[in-house]
Amino acid sequence: MINIEVSRNPGENALGVIRRFSRKVQSSGVIPRVRSLRFATRTQSPYKVKTKTLKALKRRKDMAELVKLGKAPAVEVRGRR
Repeated sequence: MINIEVSRNPGENALGVIRRFSRKVQSSGVIPRVRSLRFATRTQSPYKVKTKTLKALKRRKDMAELVKLGKAPAVEVRGRR
């Protein structure tokens, strides 16, 4: 955890301290890191991963069947030859 501390210099008003503090916060990168953690998703349970994988495999198999029957256009997959 990064703690940012700014102390008031002699002869400096409160607005200057606030301005210096906000500049330090922006340059430290705290805000983007906190925002990225705000909506972090938890890891899925093994059951959920398994069902999602089985669904994808079934969808792929059904699509291959439709392509064989000529009811769906053959889609080229990028990166495969």
